[in-house]
Amino acid sequence: MRAALKALPLLLAAPVMAATEPVGSLDGVAIIDRLDVMDVAGTARTRFWFRAGASPVGQPWLVPVVVVKGAKPGPRLMLTAGIHGDELNGIAVLHSLASSIDPAELSGTITFIPGLNPPGLMQSARQWTPDWSRSAPNLNREMPGKEAGSAIADFAGRLWSRLIRPNADTAVDLHTQSRGTAYLMYVFASTPRARRMAELVGPDIVKMDKGDKGTVENTLTDDGVPAITLELGRPEIFDDTMIARAEAGLTNLMRELKMLPGKITPPPARLFVANDIMAARATKSGWMRLLLPIGTPVKKDQPLAEIRDAFGTLLETVVAPVEGRINMVATDPRTDQGGTVARIVWWSPAPTCQNGC
Repeated sequence: MRAALKALPLLLAAPVMAATEPVGSLDGVAIIDRLDVMDVAGTARTRFWFRAGASPVGQPWLVPVVVVKGAKPGPRLMLTAGIHGDELNGIAVLHSLASSIDPAELSGTITFIPGLNPPGLMQSARQWTPDWSRSAPNLNREMPGKEAGSAIADFAGRLWSRLIRPNADTAVDLHTQSRGTAYLMYVFASTPRARRMAELVGPDIVKMDKGDKGTVENTLTDDGVPAITLELGRPEIFDDTMIARAEAGLTNLMRELKMLPGKITPPPARLFVANDIMAARATKSGWMRLLLPIGTPVKKDQPLAEIRDAFGTLLETVVAPVEGRINMVATDPRTDQGGTVARIVWWSPAPTCQNGC
């Protein structure tokens, strides 16, 4: 008993293990199971590998993380990209910002995650695809996940509860359109605060949208964290123009959050805000040729594209289903019956549609 009492002060004085505790390293970069940016050194740029479960061959899925912690206190901004493995522009945006922001000028903390979906990225697939023999689910419909659930539920649960949610006061999830299609610089938002964030980023179009269950954006918003989804053009490329615009827009948002010094740029005059969307679809299969470029304002029934058969004979002219603006186009000329040729966004005056129809 006396020995146990003597040991008690030593036990009480023992340091508490920090939440961000390395469990190993790879090429000199610490591997962690959990991140708390409060544990990360200040006025610094720190890299981690986050262990998000294991692959079917028992090797860990490692997600890259960069934490830039400022010299002064401030908000915690979460920037994510690559949750769809064929959507790459956002990764280049995060790489550039993570290396260029000076921690000495920063107030608060930015957590960059440039590659949320390692199996999808390795296979250049939109889906989370660790095993071709199984159905391929969409990781951006799985948040907040569930640790110890199915493989993808566990993966999403670890990302959500150990990495994303505990370190976010504000968030932007970066995407592009998927294979065979293209967007403008385009933002989804679902609340008035998110709309303000979207406008500050300076896109061509803001779409007020209630969104889908399980996305990073909507799961954060539902949990009280203002968040937007930033779409940056085409898949499978690094588009320097889109990347530069996104860097400038996110820097502008950080200025509004008082994280970085500098004058806030107002939303661009060309910005189009919409709250509803409709697809223009082909009724016949064939070769599609667009008649109007992405971003064009259109009237209802204005011709958008022609569909021709294997000999080049015109089969049909696809027209705009509503007056608005072209926000997405198909880039693959091969078109199935019922395939989307373009999407048109517009503003509905219905009171129930203010934050998305």
